[in-house]
This record gives sequence, C-alpha cells and structure tokens, in this order.
Amino acid sequence: MKKPLSINELGRRIGESHPGAKLTDAEVELVHELLEGGMSFAKVAEKFNVSKSCIQKIADGSRRAQRVSRTVWVSVRT
Repeated sequence: MKKPLSINELGRRIGESHPGAKLTDAEVELVHELLEGGMSFAKVAEKFNVSKSCIQKIADGSRRAQRVSRTVWVSVRT
C-alpha cells in the first residue's frame, strides 16, 4: 500500500504528512471556515481537542501555512 506525503521546497514533510500534525488538512480548512464564521478560538480548539494556541497559530499563518512543493508516494506496512 502507498500513501502520499506532502513536501515543501526544502524537502520536509508538511501538513498532515508531518509526524507532529494534530489535525488533517481537511480539519485545518474547517478551522478556517469556523473562524471566518465567527466562532471563537476557544470553541474551535474545544471542537478539535487541541489547544487554543494551536488554533491561533493556524489562524495567523505561523502554523500550517506552507505550500506543497511536491507530493511523493511512499510504501507503508499494514
């Protein structure tokens, strides 16, 4: 079985491909939508079971704001 990994221009894993990612890429999109809809940082953080600072960093672009340079496929053991 193979799965895709998102890589930045430096060759590092980003987004949900990063081993420290707490949210999927789809969840990050939903975070942005909820914040744009007026939901507070605290309520969004509670919804996704992450810290308020995690949501604040996603919102201000200091976390999860890199562009995918390329996608590589890797084999995974099942």
